[in-house]
Amino acid sequence: MSGRFVRSSKYRHVFGRSTRKEQCYDNIRISRNAWDTNLVKSNPQYISVNWEASGGGAFAVIPINEKGRLPEQLPLFRGHTAVVLDTDWSPFNDSLIASGSDDGKAFIYKVPQGFTLRTEEGESVKDVAPVQKLSGHSRKVGHVLFNPAAENVLATSSGDYTIKLWDIEAGSPRLTLKHTDIVQSLSWSANGSLMVTTSRDKKLRIWDVRQEKPAHVVPGHQGAKNSRVTWMGEHDKVATTGFSKMSDRQLGLWDIRDPKEPVGGFQMLDAISGVCMPFWDDGTQCLYLAGKGDGNIRYFEYENGKFEFLSEYKSADPQRGMAFLPKRGVNTHDNEVMRAFKTVNDSYIEPISFIVPRRAEVFQDDIFPPVVGSKPAMSASEWFGGKEGLPPKIDLASVYAGEEPAEIAADYKPAVRAQSPPAPSPTKKAPEAASGPAAPASALRGPPPSMKEQTSSIKDLASKFTDDKEDDESEEDSSSFEEIAKPIDRSERHAPTAAPSEKSEPTAVSRGLGDPLSPVDKPDDFGKASQLAASQDTPTLIKKEQAPPSKSTEEPLSSKSTQEPLSRKSTQEPLANAKSQPHAGSVSDQPIQRSLAEIKSLLEQQTMTMSAQSQEISKLTAEVDRLRTKLGE
Repeated sequence: MSGRFVRSSKYRHVFGRSTRKEQCYDNIRISRNAWDTNLVKSNPQYISVNWEASGGGAFAVIPINEKGRLPEQLPLFRGHTAVVLDTDWSPFNDSLIASGSDDGKAFIYKVPQGFTLRTEEGESVKDVAPVQKLSGHSRKVGHVLFNPAAENVLATSSGDYTIKLWDIEAGSPRLTLKHTDIVQSLSWSANGSLMVTTSRDKKLRIWDVRQEKPAHVVPGHQGAKNSRVTWMGEHDKVATTGFSKMSDRQLGLWDIRDPKEPVGGFQMLDAISGVCMPFWDDGTQCLYLAGKGDGNIRYFEYENGKFEFLSEYKSADPQRGMAFLPKRGVNTHDNEVMRAFKTVNDSYIEPISFIVPRRAEVFQDDIFPPVVGSKPAMSASEWFGGKEGLPPKIDLASVYAGEEPAEIAADYKPAVRAQSPPAPSPTKKAPEAASGPAAPASALRGPPPSMKEQTSSIKDLASKFTDDKEDDESEEDSSSFEEIAKPIDRSERHAPTAAPSEKSEPTAVSRGLGDPLSPVDKPDDFGKASQLAASQDTPTLIKKEQAPPSKSTEEPLSSKSTQEPLSRKSTQEPLANAKSQPHAGSVSDQPIQRSLAEIKSLLEQQTMTMSAQSQEISKLTAEVDRLRTKLGE
């Protein structure tokens, strides 16, 4: 593993999949207004986009299934007298949409039933008019945002430094949140009782909206460019993106209970100049960051109180606007956990699917927890009266099966988390069970042998081939046939002063008289000869019998000697001596003793050399230490 540990996560391999141009929404004229907004919004049925239109402001609504190149003439949602700056879909009615404009008004529209962009030949294009007009701001309305828990409650931010909370049913503002500068971003808590805002005065405010005053006002990102904020679902945390004084893009995690400074400080992302748009997915606990002016989308997983970077979707096509589909609209059959819609070149919208790579053909309940459905927790009058609550959730398994969404209680998610504590108990037993058999394996392993141990082992190996008179006698008694051993002439190299008539005989091999012998090729190959002798189970020398050798014994010797490096003369001389002296008493072991003496002397020389080298190394080490001490003084 090279010392690396990989964090376990179901979403570690999530990847972004782009869409072919034929499956995009082409021939779109996106607004070129410089106001900092996301430009597009989406729900499971429609996509809204701020339109570049003349004669007053307008926006377009595109059915999500009508892909490809759109017609030149589209039915637009008109009514504003100035450019539309922002839109937002109702979380509980997919046909209800609000818009804010530079004319200082917010309008409510209802998408007609059976709405389509493609008309038959000869049929005129009909624009859509608003069903509700909300007037109360003195300057442009830059942001509109529906309450995520209460039905028909809308928040609008304006250039008059205020945020108004509207009861759409009554058509009047009920609450006003006053700021000291233009609001740049706002986000609701999951139960709709709190709101967090960022403004141009570089302050982060957390509001108890029904009290119409901020609970906390703390310094935010100190850069001169816009900052964004998003509430992290049911957590008591908010995430912000902005810039430092050095214009580096930053990510901040804030605890609303103690928001004096971000948790762990600001995390620097990069030095790109575009505003970073944050999007939170409460089902996967992931935060997506899309930068304006670049084509990248980073995504992080929130775990153990911090953001863990997962991966990044990269594209060469920059984006100006971005919208994420509500979780109840994703394609669970493809393991799609999120879907984004990005604007490309202000001419088309490209869907991007974020997918968990799995091959299973059944519903994956571990990556698709229950999500917020389309039923509100309360009405607008109940919310303004002080009621709080989370909207009920739906089980995506019923959506996967093509059935009506099965409703689940809003507190289902905490119940699942309560079952996780018993999990550590089996993990404690597993190491104990594994430690039992692992002990003997570790006991067998030890440090490598030292040089002294290796030297002693070689000596022990050589001592196996020394003569043992008792073994010779026992071997003589057990032997029932005559054996003639082939001598080894070592006098040419190792003993030049030795007498040539010396009666030296090597190890005898327990074979039949007709089998060829296995002589040693060279005096230097003593190790090979030792191994050969050990393989033939004749480690000792035996005595010859009194009977003279027969002719059949000499024939294989003569034929074998032609293939050996030893001369024929040196091979035949011991045979002649054996014939002339048939009653020789014992076998001489002087050549083997000389070889053993040479091996021992070589080992002693190597031992002395190594000890000398060790002493030299010790001297050099002492000299280095002395020089280091001297330099340190």
